[in-house]
Amino acid sequence: MQYRHTFHVHAPLAAVSDFHAHSASMGAITPPPVIARIHQAPVRLQEGDEMDFTLWLGPLPIRWVAQIEDVGPNGFTDRQLRGPFRRWVHRHSFRSVDETTTAVIDEIEVELHRHPFWAVVGLGMWLNMPLLFAYRGWKTRSLLEKSSTQPELSSVKLKDIP
Repeated sequence: MQYRHTFHVHAPLAAVSDFHAHSASMGAITPPPVIARIHQAPVRLQEGDEMDFTLWLGPLPIRWVAQIEDVGPNGFTDRQLRGPFRRWVHRHSFRSVDETTTAVIDEIEVELHRHPFWAVVGLGMWLNMPLLFAYRGWKTRSLLEKSSTQPELSSVKLKDIP
């Protein structure tokens, strides 16, 4: 199965790329009521790094380990090593529209687990992708556009984001 979502943020490519390169950005753009708890990840994601985290979907903890690949100024890929899907590959791409606007493109390919429980969990997550990515787009714009219009917030301080 494949999913694609695109949105524009009024921030330069470098700011968008830098924001997404921080592992804390994942928690910052995860919609409530989902809680993202990062167990282990570098502050700044680089080629070959792994992120170990749990997504709490209500009372259900979903443990996930992703490897970071194809890292560059125009995006990166996270590939599930362990988690709710048989296969998950998520390409995060950033394309400059002009000096102050960047397109963010998320492309996801998944295969559901064969185990019935994980197939149902994965399908539920898959069906909620439009809501998840609508929120992520809104929250990314909210954080980055706010920082680009206020000089004292010239860079988003991810450690201050709940």
